[in-house]
Amino acid sequence: MEVEVSTLHSFSDKTLGGNPAGVVLQAAYLSEPQMQEIARQVGFSETAFVMPSDQADFKVRYFTPSDEVDLCGHATIALFYLMKTQRLVEVGTYTIETLAGILEVVIEAHGEVYLSQTLPEFGEIVDRQQIADSLGISLKDLHPELPVQIVSTGLPDILITVRDVDILTKIVPDFQRITEICKAHQVIGYHVFTLQPDAEDVLAECRNFAPLYDIPEESATGTSNGALLCYLYQYKQLTDPHQHTYTIRQGYTMNRPSEIRARLTVDNSSEITQIQVGGSAIHIKNIQIHLP
Repeated sequence: MEVEVSTLHSFSDKTLGGNPAGVVLQAAYLSEPQMQEIARQVGFSETAFVMPSDQADFKVRYFTPSDEVDLCGHATIALFYLMKTQRLVEVGTYTIETLAGILEVVIEAHGEVYLSQTLPEFGEIVDRQQIADSLGISLKDLHPELPVQIVSTGLPDILITVRDVDILTKIVPDFQRITEICKAHQVIGYHVFTLQPDAEDVLAECRNFAPLYDIPEESATGTSNGALLCYLYQYKQLTDPHQHTYTIRQGYTMNRPSEIRARLTVDNSSEITQIQVGGSAIHIKNIQIHLP
């Protein structure tokens, strides 16, 4: 059996930028083992499979090369960008059924796609020394005030703030140790970032490591950056959180520059009521996957 997979790069409008994702439209006829095998053969960090839903406009399942995950931001951006270009959807708001719950997707008139994530869950504070050791940096390279903490807006990550871009660039991850730490804390991976107070229109630059799920480093992660924005709001690092759209850079150390947009809606009591992460995408090509 041959299955057509569309390949796109999310969070960029350039073929050499963004984060690759696979998309399989009309995937209801595929079994779970078949979806897993397709994702393995595609080899991207995630492939999205779309099918009908009796609870939302669409049901979407996400597979890494080794496992199914609850949610993937960049694959969702790719999926709705593709459906918009194929005129399967129009500008507007849609709902998707995922393992992370029923979520909202907005397609804007200028072409960007935004995914609403689940409200933040702040988890345990993680030992700074073991994190620094696993990244090949010293304890003093970490931000002295911001905690190393697990945060989730659909998928849990360990959020790690380093002092500056030079430190971010010089990280040499020990993937075995990162895998062990992520397994012990039941998280997807590390989201390492530095604030960019002097960069015009850029909030932060990031690197993301998820070797537990066969993703050594990822060039753009939607869910992690949703968690990042909530984390920065929690620790009073956002100057204007009310409906302001922030830009976060990722993938620059991989020569795959990505620009992720993220925004919060906050109510009168300063509680977060919505997290949206989005951006643009580019359709690369369609490939054929053979299943026995």
